[in-house]
Amino acid sequence: MRILSADIGGTNTRLAVFEVERGKPWKTLDQQVYPSASSDSLEKILHTFQERNGLQCTLASIGLAGPVRGRKSRTTNLPWLVDAAALEKEMGYQACYLMNDLEANAYGIAALPAEDIYVLSAGEPDPEGNACIIAAGTGLGEAGMYWDGKSHRPFASEGGHASFGPSDELQWHLLQFLQRRFGHVSWERVVSGPGLVNVYEFLLDHHRAPRPEWLHEEIIQGKAAASVSKNALAEADEISVEALDLFIRLYGAEAGNHGLKLMATAGVYVGGGIAPKILERIKHGGFLHAMGSKGRMSALVEKMPVYVIRNDQTALMGPVVYALTQS
Repeated sequence: MRILSADIGGTNTRLAVFEVERGKPWKTLDQQVYPSASSDSLEKILHTFQERNGLQCTLASIGLAGPVRGRKSRTTNLPWLVDAAALEKEMGYQACYLMNDLEANAYGIAALPAEDIYVLSAGEPDPEGNACIIAAGTGLGEAGMYWDGKSHRPFASEGGHASFGPSDELQWHLLQFLQRRFGHVSWERVVSGPGLVNVYEFLLDHHRAPRPEWLHEEIIQGKAAASVSKNALAEADEISVEALDLFIRLYGAEAGNHGLKLMATAGVYVGGGIAPKILERIKHGGFLHAMGSKGRMSALVEKMPVYVIRNDQTALMGPVVYALTQS
């Protein structure tokens, strides 16, 4: 059986076709990445992909950045309406499944080998407790996994759009800076690729530092976050170093919030494209310190295991896992 898997983000749409037989390893028949902004609909990208490989799929399973309601989703960072029933008719799928991208990531965890998961904190895991996943990329995704008596069942959330809450004076100034720019300030405004750039620009303003010449061009090209991160890891620019360290503390703080709300005693998983690239900096301790700083609940959060997902295919594997549970 051929299954089309899709991971739709604000920056890229990743597609893959898997040949799946129960009890056998999956075969990847084709895989491609398309810039999401290059098309005004998912259907056009799917047609381009199918014309490239000539593969007709039985099922399609799609993870996307946005809430899914009634087999439809209007993507958060793209002007797309994705309709499962319309895709079945247009592309000839027997069934099409839609899910939030972090829900898809959560399903993918079960398919990962141990070497693809870095243990940031071993904690004191409760195998039958809840778990959760948080992932910063173009946006900030969050999902949960509840224990049903036999296994962990993922469910979606839009927690990344909850209101950002500062925890010290510097973060209060950050909130005020971003309120002037955006009005409502969500956690996604500070914990994401664009969020890292927001933090960097705030620190330039806070320190009254000159705006570097490279920043404007990198923002236009969508490379500013990568440049800030690269400069920070190389310790080539003091503001970049401060921005990345503040970003990591903010990431940890929200990971702790997410874990606390869901009582994630089985583990807090950190996914997305950013964490593996800055893992060496995350290991310095700022992430875990901020995560565990939860007042009277600090001891509870500090016992939660923390895992960093290092396999960038998780978001494509998860939809296949989900499709197999439904078919």
